Amino acid sequence: MLKAYAIAATLVATPLFAQDLSGDLISDIAGNITRVSGFAGEMTVTMGSEDSTRSVNEVLRFEPWQMLEELFRDDIVLLMRHGPTDWSKRDPADVAPDDCENQRVMTEEGKQQMRELGILMVANDIVPGRIAVSQWCRNQQTLDALRAGMLDADPKALDDVSIQTVPDLNLLLSLQGAPNVTAMRKLISAWSGDGASGPMLVITHYTNIAELTEFSVYEGEMLVVDPKRDNRVLGYLRLKSAAPDIGHFDPDVVEGETDY
Repeated sequence: MLKAYAIAATLVATPLFAQDLSGDLISDIAGNITRVSGFAGEMTVTMGSEDSTRSVNEVLRFEPWQMLEELFRDDIVLLMRHGPTDWSKRDPADVAPDDCENQRVMTEEGKQQMRELGILMVANDIVPGRIAVSQWCRNQQTLDALRAGMLDADPKALDDVSIQTVPDLNLLLSLQGAPNVTAMRKLISAWSGDGASGPMLVITHYTNIAELTEFSVYEGEMLVVDPKRDNRVLGYLRLKSAAPDIGHFDPDVVEGETDY
């Protein structure tokens, strides 16, 4: 699919067709990659179904444009912050990673955005070869929504893909979180893509990503990291609707709370 066209200025994927065991067509989508400026590109998708519940309104933006070919390497890492959350609820310092009733979780809108992100990724031939995710509820919710979108685009998209919950990706600065990013750095550095059919997707938290890369990321944003170049950040992918959250981009946020 798109890997064969990655050096073109404007890319249009061939339609992706999936069938169930009866042979009935259940999915037909077409991904499109377009250069929108000297530095940025956008990924969109056309859904062949008339079912409005499967519509995709989001656009996946990436920078720099010159990173395009790198996106289709199996040996890169997509280092992702969990999807959009409800900031009216904050995390108590001692909350357990799986205590969804007492921590900040994803909004319904955020879940829909992550579902559409999953469709956009598969439609444009960015399918993880491995997925590692934090134990925290908002990260697990992000994975569930992404997976729903990916499988909506192609029911076989995640066949043979290893999906693991990794405590080393848990929230820093939490009493029940990861103590540092040493293990996360090792996980990323060790990824070579050998035997995989796509990059590794790591779903973690703002603070963990900032500690490792010194980049501030929006909810749902992915940094493209190259283990072969000492975990250099090559660029980013994020939905066009992504915006700064009040926990990390608002100077008036209350200090002393665990909001990552």
